[in-house]
Amino acid sequence: MKRGQVVWDRFESRALAGNRAGDPAGRTVPVYLPPAYADDPGRRFPVLFVLSGFSGRGRMLLNDNAWSPGLDDRMDGLLHRGTCGEVILVMPDCLTRYGGSQYLNSSATGRYEDHLIDELVPHIERTYRTMPGRDHRGVAGKSSGGYGALVLAMKHPEVFGALACHSGDLYFDYCYRGDIPRFCSQVQAAGGIGPWLERFEASVQKKHEDMLTLNILGMAAAYSPRPETPPFGIELPCDLETGAFREEVWRRWLEHDPLSLVERHADALRSMRLVYLDCGTRDEFHLQHGARLFKRRLEALGVPHEHQEFDDGHMNLSYRYDVSLPKLARALGASAPAPSSA
Repeated sequence: MKRGQVVWDRFESRALAGNRAGDPAGRTVPVYLPPAYADDPGRRFPVLFVLSGFSGRGRMLLNDNAWSPGLDDRMDGLLHRGTCGEVILVMPDCLTRYGGSQYLNSSATGRYEDHLIDELVPHIERTYRTMPGRDHRGVAGKSSGGYGALVLAMKHPEVFGALACHSGDLYFDYCYRGDIPRFCSQVQAAGGIGPWLERFEASVQKKHEDMLTLNILGMAAAYSPRPETPPFGIELPCDLETGAFREEVWRRWLEHDPLSLVERHADALRSMRLVYLDCGTRDEFHLQHGARLFKRRLEALGVPHEHQEFDDGHMNLSYRYDVSLPKLARALGASAPAPSSA
């Protein structure tokens, strides 16, 4: 079986330089080049940006085990079976000390949207043999990566012409709000965000409740930054002294919910060559409800789309790329090879 090649592209970002969170501006971005990239030097390929979920970065997508191959091996297998056209895969690193950026610009974390749109996309175009134009460029992801794929495609239809959202963050009232009291209790017990974060970063084993707390902190850093709020420039959706829910901050979060954005960006979604979303019916964050609501909004707006549900939860869903990658490759203009006999 012919295999593609993973290139480890080191990128220095001006957009991320000097970010308030203190995260590095230098990022390592894995780029998967399909087998024909080396075999046919004159050929150009569609490109797909694949966004990792919360607490992950691009190279995490290459992790594999005996029953769940990494993204590169998964693509090689699809090509070998003749079910997918050849596509360049780019796996950005948008990890922050708070677990992720949601692929947005934030004064608390950094300009990750600018990094992707204004820096990384042009860099990939200059460096690799891509087919030019948004009709040959797509974005996909799972969980927070699915959220990023959906929002970036809505906001930047001049950049992306197709999207796939696997179990993406939708319907914030269901997927986040119930965890805010637990977050508040954990941070109160630690004596504040600073002590909690210091303890978390020093811990060699991150527990479930730690990741739950980090998730809400990371979302606050992305959705409700406020530069004048000491010490981290993050406005929280709860009062740490009394535990009271802060409706005014929550309204800021809801402005970033794709359910709040869809009408405003309906034309962008209509322009997509593919809008694909799916979610497990047993998702632990209740994201299947958000996906159903988003589907209903798309139907009302006359946006062509494909929506699937499957019997599973939220974790270990990389096998769903077996469904979306062939669809994206076709939408972006890749030609499927014949099945290999090797």
